[in-house]
Amino acid sequence: MIDLALAYLRDRPLTTALNVLLLAISTAMLILLLQFSSQVRDRFERDVQGVDLVVGAKGSPLQLILSSLFHIDQPTGNIPLESLDMLRNDPAIARAVPLALGDNFRGYRIVGTDHSFAGLYDLQLAQGAHFDRPMQAVLGADVAAQTGATLGQKFIGSHGFATDEDGAQGHEHAVFETVGILRPSGTVADRLILVSYQSVWDVHGIAHDGDDFLSVEADHADTRHDHDDHAHDDGDHDVSHRVAGNGDKGAQANRLSTSQDVSRGGLLQGASRAPGPGPEPELTAILVTYRNASAAVRVPAMIDRQTQMQAAVPAIETARLLGLLGASFEGLRIFAWLLAMTGGLAIFVALLNMARARESDLALLRVMGASRMQVFATVILEGVITALLGALAGWLGAHALLSLARANFPSLAEMGLSAWGPLAGEAALILAVLAIGTVAAFVPALRVYRLDPAHLLARG
Repeated sequence: MIDLALAYLRDRPLTTALNVLLLAISTAMLILLLQFSSQVRDRFERDVQGVDLVVGAKGSPLQLILSSLFHIDQPTGNIPLESLDMLRNDPAIARAVPLALGDNFRGYRIVGTDHSFAGLYDLQLAQGAHFDRPMQAVLGADVAAQTGATLGQKFIGSHGFATDEDGAQGHEHAVFETVGILRPSGTVADRLILVSYQSVWDVHGIAHDGDDFLSVEADHADTRHDHDDHAHDDGDHDVSHRVAGNGDKGAQANRLSTSQDVSRGGLLQGASRAPGPGPEPELTAILVTYRNASAAVRVPAMIDRQTQMQAAVPAIETARLLGLLGASFEGLRIFAWLLAMTGGLAIFVALLNMARARESDLALLRVMGASRMQVFATVILEGVITALLGALAGWLGAHALLSLARANFPSLAEMGLSAWGPLAGEAALILAVLAIGTVAAFVPALRVYRLDPAHLLARG
């Protein structure tokens, strides 16, 4: 019966192709919506976990959240360094994680912070060690995998957040050295390059007190080193370097001397302070974790009313963003299901016409020994095979489009969008499309089932 059903489908290739295309388009749309909404929601929830408040420069609260937590937008500006001590000295705040943003390496953002960032996301090292002095870098798992960087690798950051195709200039006077690579965490940290925020100041020629290096929490005190012991020549890229963790000195440095080797970035984009001689050390944002529930009422109000900064609540802003996206997704989802129903209707019409045109052939099958159920199953199989072809084509098309979008839209890659990761809901969607094909074929199959071959042949 399967061979016969396939033969009938091949007998009308244009009609079959049209039905498959309609179901493929609707399936692709539904899977794209499912993938995007699910991955965005999961990513937002993972990256927000543990952060109760983001403190930054005045501007859009959503922009502050996107730039500081998800690293997919430009920062709103800078805030005074003193704000970090102010928040850490507040008894209602358990943790305040500083961020200094603005540069990138091959599209991956360089984030100036301290060791408290690792505690925020429970980051574990796969190789090497955490940075403990300026110009040392720890790479996220995705960064190391995509760039092929290894321990001891040296690289140059570039100004801004765009890619090197836009003509970015690298900070060739300041070379970072890779001292650690993180294990995959499933968070935004996988796509970041972590350095000390003092390193970001050094790259941009911002003077600061070397004694304040790595202002970290007490449990990281044993990682501190005397900053005076660290001497390097910012202008020399050809110095020999040590591969962290093995103590062996290499005879050749990994020099990156042209802008093609780096991608674009920039220090503290949107800074409220105009560039000038002798800029003061500043931060981009501070990620805050409360010690108790009362802080949720007092701290944001205090920051908004008594300082020139703003306090953005990640839970509120992400819920608002997901709500806006959800409304758009719902409209597209309704359209996709209508398109799937249209595909089912096309299958119904095609099979009904087939049943009418081939009544004599089907009657001969009955005379030759085929049972009513076999003839009925042949028509049902035509609907199921058409729907299956459409569903599979739609699944492949959806994931291919995700892969293409990820390659051509950096913001999707920065969000960690996975192109080929299957979701449990996809199987349900494919089964639903198969059900549409089965239902569409049922009425034509029932017409064939009720045929009286003797009466039909006598009439013919």
